Amino acid sequence: MNYRLFFICAALSLFACGCAAQQRPAGQGLADPVYPPIVIPADKPPAQGVAGLTVTTAATGMVEQLTLADALSLAIRHNPTLAAFAEEIRARDAAALQAGLPPNPDLDLELENFGGQDELQDLEGAETTIALSQLIELGGKRSKRRQVASLEKELAGWDYRSSKLDVLAATARSFIQVLAAQQQVALNQELVSLAEKTQAAVGERVEAGKVSPLENSRVQVELAAARSEANRAQRELAAARLRLGAAWGMAPVKFDRVVGDLAAVQPLPPAETVQDLLADNPDLLRWQSERERHEAALALASSQALPDLSLKVGVRNFQDTDSNALMVGIQVPLPFFNRNQGGVAEARAKLRKSRELQQAAEAELRTGLGETWQMLTAAYVEAVTIRDQILPGAQEAYEATAFGYREGKFDLLEMLDSQRTLFTVKRQYLQALETYHLAQTELQRFTGAAEQAAGISASENN
Repeated sequence: MNYRLFFICAALSLFACGCAAQQRPAGQGLADPVYPPIVIPADKPPAQGVAGLTVTTAATGMVEQLTLADALSLAIRHNPTLAAFAEEIRARDAAALQAGLPPNPDLDLELENFGGQDELQDLEGAETTIALSQLIELGGKRSKRRQVASLEKELAGWDYRSSKLDVLAATARSFIQVLAAQQQVALNQELVSLAEKTQAAVGERVEAGKVSPLENSRVQVELAAARSEANRAQRELAAARLRLGAAWGMAPVKFDRVVGDLAAVQPLPPAETVQDLLADNPDLLRWQSERERHEAALALASSQALPDLSLKVGVRNFQDTDSNALMVGIQVPLPFFNRNQGGVAEARAKLRKSRELQQAAEAELRTGLGETWQMLTAAYVEAVTIRDQILPGAQEAYEATAFGYREGKFDLLEMLDSQRTLFTVKRQYLQALETYHLAQTELQRFTGAAEQAAGISASENN
């Protein structure tokens, strides 16, 4: 066999591989990501709390005080859901790279006319063919396929941003619940302390014979109820702390207490501007990319109706004459039956479906925003009313009846009733503040500004 055949084949292989390398689109490698890094850079200054706590310090173990900024930073760094979305974006980036690659050439080796009789016995009359074949995609399929993959990667970026806002909003909600639970515990401890002082004072009056022993039994019941309520508040605080810790997954971060000013409420913006807050909501913005992806998918499906062709070029060796000859070929499918009619119809239906879903998503978001606004407004009015009108009156009434009881002007039942009223109003005020900040968090989630989701200042609440 003439070995010049192999040199020719090797040259054709190198030429084809070089052409394939030149056809690789720029910017499609894994080293050239379209999106910025989705984790906080190591050189970014950590969030600073009022007690000098930083995220770096918090990530090492036990900390004394935890601010909202600290909790949000920990969630960004360690939440496993966000880590999963990071891998999803990397997977979509790799898929976009793969979609832009051209098909590989095929190397064909054929040996004919051997192992027969007479002149075809052994390899005396054999014909050896070595050829390269390359599929040529027509209709811009590769660019359309790359466009679809690129938009899918863009959708993954929107989904990551939406998930990030969900995580931050959930972290802020948990932080608010812990802060409110801490204040509830403090309020119940105050009530227990007051009940203990009342019991001691009543006990002295009973021993002095000034009041009936029945009053001592009544204050003992009040003290037992206050202690039971305090125990329940401690259990609720422990559960809220667990929920907050779950925001940063398995990161070994423990904290003694959270700090924040739950009493800080801000005047609400005009109601006419509420619906405009959806302008930066990623759940709404993603639908533009979703519609573009379906339009690109329809263009790809339409291009697949045009058949691709295969080109073949090679060298054939005739053993009997020890000579070589070039051969070329072309293969074109005939689109008699399959013109991708079903794929085109499916792509069109999915495009129409995306438009309907976009309208449904926008309606749902606007409804949710309106409901959140109503809840925020009601909580704000309730908190301000209790703070400015109800709580001062309840405090004044209790102080007057307590003084009157010590002076013998009021009986025990009147004093205990004013005491229960005061602490009931304080609990209602605390609940209204918690509801206000939770609604503020939901409102910030709708606006896409979850970094300020809780609306709580970082100042310590004494």
